[in-house]
Amino acid sequence: MTDSAVPGARGALDAIVKAYDVRGIVGDGLDETVVEALAAAFVDEVGAAGGRVVVGHDMRDSSPGFAAAFARGAVARGADVLAIGLCSTDESYFASGRYDAPAAMFTASHNPAAYNGIKFSRAGAQGISLDTGLAAIRDRAGDYLADGVTAVGTPGTVTDLDVLADYAAYLRSLVDLSGIRPLKVVVDAGNGMGGLTVPAVLGEAAGLPALPLQIVPLYFELDGTFPNHEANPLEPANLVDLQRAVVEHGADLGLAFDGDADRCFVVDERGEAVTPSAVAAIVALREIARVRAAGEADVSVIHNLITSRIVPETIEQAGATPVRTRVGHSLIKDRMAQTGAVFGGEHSAHYYFRDFWGADNGMLAAMHLLAEFGSQDAPLSTLAQRFTPYALSGEINSTVADIPAAYTRIVEAFTGRADFDELDGLTVTGITAESEPFWWANIRPSNTEPLLRLNVEASDPATMTRYRDEFLALIRA
Repeated sequence: MTDSAVPGARGALDAIVKAYDVRGIVGDGLDETVVEALAAAFVDEVGAAGGRVVVGHDMRDSSPGFAAAFARGAVARGADVLAIGLCSTDESYFASGRYDAPAAMFTASHNPAAYNGIKFSRAGAQGISLDTGLAAIRDRAGDYLADGVTAVGTPGTVTDLDVLADYAAYLRSLVDLSGIRPLKVVVDAGNGMGGLTVPAVLGEAAGLPALPLQIVPLYFELDGTFPNHEANPLEPANLVDLQRAVVEHGADLGLAFDGDADRCFVVDERGEAVTPSAVAAIVALREIARVRAAGEADVSVIHNLITSRIVPETIEQAGATPVRTRVGHSLIKDRMAQTGAVFGGEHSAHYYFRDFWGADNGMLAAMHLLAEFGSQDAPLSTLAQRFTPYALSGEINSTVADIPAAYTRIVEAFTGRADFDELDGLTVTGITAESEPFWWANIRPSNTEPLLRLNVEASDPATMTRYRDEFLALIRA
């Protein structure tokens, strides 16, 4: 705890407090003093004085010190800290849900080694965004940086707690993999937290029975300097090692986790990427079938507006209701709670489960995929092809100085041949006859950079390519 003020430090918070989390370069606006102030503000905002707060961290060099600083600030404001140590982000959500306590997870997810940050949760793994408390935390922390953190009359305590075995057992209780056919699976942990959680959940490291899985590990050593490649599987360059290893080992599939292991990407037996939309459709079918078998009639599933058209089509064909949302994990967690949706999927490989407190869990999505794939004999490429009938551009970023002007160019060019909506950025949907190829595009600004993100989908590759190129020309004009 500190009672010393940091003059002029308030402005630094604006740079590191983002729409859904805290993220910045270590030592450049993000240091232990700032973390301590954020901890005090978090405890005040969520009313945790006299209650418990979960604190976990990833393998980045700065993370243990930041977690300790957060504990100091939280204890000073009267919270009892459950320090769960090294963990994945979804493991911190598990602890938040299991103990019904707010949580802080120290990670910068897929960002390079120089970065760190905090993912906050309210009790029960509920999300926090700028609109639902993060802005207030930022402002309170600014006051503490200006005036110093003052301790309450009865400070809290710190208790070390290892939740990995309970986390692994809980996931095993949700998806039974014991009866699937034997599978060889290459897993690229990217030197991130998957190196800790995969052996516990899919192996025997947590004392659970062996599964019919032969895991071929890539980069399981926890190393926050990321010596092999960045832990961002969304970038194709970071999948190359996994793709090569799957083919070399004759594996049935490959899994790649990001740095904090809350997102999972999939590669088929040929080394080709399976789209997150295909994974979302497969998992959605399983979750819909499960709750219908239990007697649930009114079932809804969330998908963000950038997922492939196959996702809402699959949900509807299964007799459930697709709920289209904006992009963003805190927002989708809120929608999961509001709608009671059984599952939610994003184009970025975030997958949300009602049975996991509405939070995202890449490991749980991987288990569902393994269960579905392992219950039939066809190769994964065949299964994935069923859920990849359309052509997707993937996300294409462009640096744009004048975003409103780019929007104006697009609207002018497509007026009369497309419909527009502004649920999240600008979505342009072609006005086409039933016999003509369909297409749509979404153009969405980055929250933090002067970038426009373009996603295009069409019924065939030629149509997708034509519209992708037309949109890029307008965006970059």
